[in-house]
Amino acid sequence: MEEKTNTCKECKQSLIGRIDKKFCDDSCRNAHYNRINRVSNNFVRQINRVLKKNREILAELNPSGTSKTTRKTLTRLGFNFEFFTNIYQTKNGKTYYFCYDHGYLPLDKDFFTLVIKKEYV
Repeated sequence: MEEKTNTCKECKQSLIGRIDKKFCDDSCRNAHYNRINRVSNNFVRQINRVLKKNREILAELNPSGTSKTTRKTLTRLGFNFEFFTNIYQTKNGKTYYFCYDHGYLPLDKDFFTLVIKKEYV
């Protein structure tokens, strides 16, 4: 009977130990799965970068917790209205858009109220 030798899926070195072992160590296992998931991870990283930038812009324009601004100001600073983390609908029908804990409420004539999410919301 021939003895089958397994090799590491990442570095191709011979494996010693359990017969169902796939990687020689944690670093090879991590490198392998990072390489496989690189495309989907890059997509998520790009979205997180946009969300983080949106949050930073809202935080910069709203140091006191509640303020107003214009679409022109947000756009000039690089705010991307297509990306937000969640929506909060009030009982009276107002819709707030949030980037994590910082949010905005669209008003008339391209004005916005900026808010910080309270724990109870």
